[in-house]
Amino acid sequence: MINNSNKKIPKEDLRKLQMIQLEMLLEVDRICKKHNIKYCIIAGTLLGAVRHRGFIPWDDDADVAMLRTEYEKFCKVCEFELDKSRFYFQNHKNTKEYRWGYAKIRRVGTEFIRKGQEHLKYPSGIFLDVFPLDNVPDNIYLRKFHNILCTLIRKMQWSKVGARVDKNIFMRILYTILSLIPKKFIFIFYDFLVLISNKKNTKMVRTLTFPTPKNGQYGYYKKWYEELQDIEFEGYYFPAPKDYDEYLKFKFGDYWNLPPEEKRHGHEFSSYKLIDIRSEEI
Repeated sequence: MINNSNKKIPKEDLRKLQMIQLEMLLEVDRICKKHNIKYCIIAGTLLGAVRHRGFIPWDDDADVAMLRTEYEKFCKVCEFELDKSRFYFQNHKNTKEYRWGYAKIRRVGTEFIRKGQEHLKYPSGIFLDVFPLDNVPDNIYLRKFHNILCTLIRKMQWSKVGARVDKNIFMRILYTILSLIPKKFIFIFYDFLVLISNKKNTKMVRTLTFPTPKNGQYGYYKKWYEELQDIEFEGYYFPAPKDYDEYLKFKFGDYWNLPPEEKRHGHEFSSYKLIDIRSEEI
């Protein structure tokens, strides 16, 4: 187990971590193709594909997204289709203390403990995020109110971490109070929001418990997740938004410009453990 001393994973270890995530991405692709589930790579994974033809050199995660009906199908299929000798699947339904409104696939034999989450008592292997996409109102004022509900649920889910790590003492107190709300009640609220969000077909979607770009839209255009094309990523091809340029500008702005050197880092972590996937030896 490697402890966090300088917030950065050595380059050789980061590359091993990325190859583990590529292995998980290939497993997602296999399952989705076998069961006719529509998904696509998004966020930094898509940016890496377009700008670097693979992982962003300093990135330490991988992201895919699915519209809600595809996501629910994927969750069910993973129960019997996922290669459990190498991977395990987590969501709030099958993992007791898991608090997030999206799923993760994790690698058996690994660890990646995020800073401030050491006290969360569930297996924390190297992961790939699987984001569900739910409808948001077409009316901008209703969408703003919808965003308030999304933010409230997200804060409740984050509360057990925020109570420890938020730098603002007022926010730590608020998170401490929110952390007293039982998980089951948080997800009753969440499930209700999922239900009402999808009663009507709309032009925009979002992951309800994940922030959206700070552009005042509070969502992403659904067409980006419906109109797809294959794109190269680390020598393989994965589904991506056909108009990836429009999506990336919407999310990142001028995405061709690299961030300043001091911002080229991944998530803060406390410790990690890798395996060599070529030999399965630690």
